[in-house]
Amino acid sequence: MDVPFASREDAGRQLGDFLRTEGIQTDLVLGLPRGGVIVAAEVARILQRPLDVIVVRKIGHPLHREFALGALAEPDVAVLDETSLGRYLTTRSQLDKIIAEETARLSEYCERFHCAGIPDLTNLSVALVDDGIATGATTRAAALAARKRGARKIVVAAPVASPEAVKRLQEVADSVIVLIADPDFQAVGQYYAHFEQTTDDEVRVVLKSARG
Repeated sequence: MDVPFASREDAGRQLGDFLRTEGIQTDLVLGLPRGGVIVAAEVARILQRPLDVIVVRKIGHPLHREFALGALAEPDVAVLDETSLGRYLTTRSQLDKIIAEETARLSEYCERFHCAGIPDLTNLSVALVDDGIATGATTRAAALAARKRGARKIVVAAPVASPEAVKRLQEVADSVIVLIADPDFQAVGQYYAHFEQTTDDEVRVVLKSARG
């Protein structure tokens, strides 16, 4: 079966071309590490805008860490899905432990990726870019964090997303733009021919190149 995107770079080029054709412009493009930064780099190049990151971490279920109960975003935003918490989480101590672990990882990632310092978003229009949006938990946290840091306008952009995620993100972003909103969405990787895990070093190289 043919897939719409050969790679994250290809997805970023398609997304960037679409945004340019639609006349969408922002002051700054922010990728969500790690894979979203690869997509965002191509978007930033095509739109001729600076590239940076906004660091987020998923708050996963204690037994299934890929299942998001919420998310953290720098510097101090936490978003929890109360419905999922009531349905799946058994004790507050489990949640507190996971949040503590992910808060530590959030700080580590900020140190790794903000070699030029945390960008000032005051009164800026920003594009938040990821390689795909399943539940929208991390992207929602990123949008709330950007707003808290003074962003004037927030555009969420991704190659693919679930329709449910798009609907939820429209509550916190000024606009949500995706190339594919698939009712049969199951996983981001199904839309990519190549979807290997992005490494920290790859992110740093991309950011250094964009800043250089």
